[in-house]
Amino acid sequence: MAVEMLGVRDIDIGQLTLFPGNARRGQLDEIRKSVRRLGQYRSVVVRVINEPPAFVVLAGNHTIQAMQAEGHQTAHCGLIRCTDDEARRVNLSDNRLSDISTEDPDQLAELLSYLDDDYDGTGWTAEDVSKLIDPPHFTPTPEDEQPGPSEKLPATCPSCGVEFIP
Repeated sequence: MAVEMLGVRDIDIGQLTLFPGNARRGQLDEIRKSVRRLGQYRSVVVRVINEPPAFVVLAGNHTIQAMQAEGHQTAHCGLIRCTDDEARRVNLSDNRLSDISTEDPDQLAELLSYLDDDYDGTGWTAEDVSKLIDPPHFTPTPEDEQPGPSEKLPATCPSCGVEFIP
């Protein structure tokens, strides 16, 4: 069964409860920079529980923490009704699905180029963009210089640092 959408509204941040057991460890400093520069640009997903009355943040826990740290009093919330299982799934999918996505590096570079080297609030740095635009060059070892299957290469013991041939 799917979650039930109840609508959107602004809720006092003090009334919101962060999702218990949220496994995500967000980059709070970067999220604060974004909130400072852009404000809240999308709703957080909040589960409405009737008994006892509660508003539990399923997606956007770190956004709420950043907004609170930046002095915001209210947050724009998309309200849903769901089961405990669905609540866990919303939290897990919100945290994971962006992790397994990919980006088109050419489109990303073009989009970043419009910012005129001002990446404040985006999570990007000039160094990140430089690596994207001009990635380090990999020069493969010529085949005749690669060790053959019978050649043994030296290894280093991770405990004591002694080099040896296995």
